[in-house]
Amino acid sequence: MSSDLFKFKFTPDAKPAVEGSARISDTPQLVFTDQAFRDLREHIYNRCGIYFNEGKKYLLEGRIAKRIAANNLRTFEQYLNLLKSTNSRDELNAFFEAITINETYFFRAEQQFDAFEKTLIPEIIKNKQTLGGGNTFRIWSAASSTGEEPYTLAMMILERVKPLFPHINFQILGSDINNAVLDSARKGIYKEYAIRNVPPVYMKKYFKAVGNTYVLSDEIKRMVRFTNINLYDQSQMRAVSGCDVIFCCNVLIYFDIPSKSQVVSYLYDALNRGGYLMIGYSESLHGVSKAFKLIHLPKALAYKKE
Repeated sequence: MSSDLFKFKFTPDAKPAVEGSARISDTPQLVFTDQAFRDLREHIYNRCGIYFNEGKKYLLEGRIAKRIAANNLRTFEQYLNLLKSTNSRDELNAFFEAITINETYFFRAEQQFDAFEKTLIPEIIKNKQTLGGGNTFRIWSAASSTGEEPYTLAMMILERVKPLFPHINFQILGSDINNAVLDSARKGIYKEYAIRNVPPVYMKKYFKAVGNTYVLSDEIKRMVRFTNINLYDQSQMRAVSGCDVIFCCNVLIYFDIPSKSQVVSYLYDALNRGGYLMIGYSESLHGVSKAFKLIHLPKALAYKKE
């Protein structure tokens, strides 16, 4: 299996729009009608599968109002027309940045990472050796945000896994729908909140304190490739294949059942036989997909493609 399966066919990331100096107060007549809410909700759902119920109307109103002001518009209807226009790619990126939540930190799911290291990696490598599956191990962090999850995996692999399997070529892909967080991930600069769970030995070896920030080493940054992927976009999802483990944690909670099923089916197709899907502790595939086999690991769960 070719190692350049993680080289994508679609165009490079568009740069997010720069917000102007306009303020929400510049649009005093701004009214978020129920119809405007339903229309915008439908557009969001059709573009990325994220569903905002009526209880999230106020949240959505505040976030979109900022984009209306940034574009010097006066109504939610005008903003929806902008999103639907053919030249709205940059604004669509800014829109996704406004409506998505990106809160994460290093070593966030320690028990899950432990099961990944001690159970999944040895099992998958053993199967590759038995079945002639090559020496490349592909990991996809499918909602990587500012990079803490894939960089955690990179540090673990370099420190604890690679010495045991020196012949294995580990490839790590990080993706997100939000270009701003992808740019931040590539820079690898973090504040204290993000690094609070990093073991001291890793802090000393892979981070450099610069003012009130912590800069990740180039050695770790080179181990991860980042790209923009909309998990709800079939053409983009088809560009990823041959994965051995996919982490898609704390993402499915934003989808309804139909969109969850669609996204999970794409993730299933991206996995090799014998590969695993890891999702968040509060998430489940019950009622979403019967394609995976639920596997109970020490202090963690995983879904296996048999």
